[in-house]
Amino acid sequence: MPVLSRDELRRLHFINALFAHVTGHDLYLAQQIQSAIAFSLVELEQQTTANPDSAAKYDAAFSEAAAKLLGKFFSELPSHGFYHWNASNSLEAATPLFARSEIMTGLKQLARFRESTLLVTNLRPALLPPERRATAKRVQNYEDTLAFIRDLAAARTAPSADLQLLFL
Repeated sequence: MPVLSRDELRRLHFINALFAHVTGHDLYLAQQIQSAIAFSLVELEQQTTANPDSAAKYDAAFSEAAAKLLGKFFSELPSHGFYHWNASNSLEAATPLFARSEIMTGLKQLARFRESTLLVTNLRPALLPPERRATAKRVQNYEDTLAFIRDLAAARTAPSADLQLLFL
């Protein structure tokens, strides 16, 4: 097995955790899924190789492709609900008011399922942009938003329901 770069290893563990119900935590199977996603992003990967500054763009596209694949998988399971919220859809999306609205929309959709997954992507880059300094206030806003989403999901989910809350 070739030596993986730090980014490739991070993506491999990301896929292994995200698709654990499919792979059974087998890194070989996770690597097959990772390779399939990477193959769909070959052109973007070549641009990243030519211009290393666009690596964040590749990571965002990789996460989005993985989320779509996970959504397709869960759509095949009629007894399992799935909702994906991309926090970087707009400049205001990650603010508490809009985050509450999006999370409540997702929880309403998932309420009829006994088992469900709520996937939140790009919350960290939306509140802590990589091109800007991570000030104490920004870090606190990020941590407060994480806690707010966790508390909201716990309060608005039936005790008998099994909700997986994933932050990527």
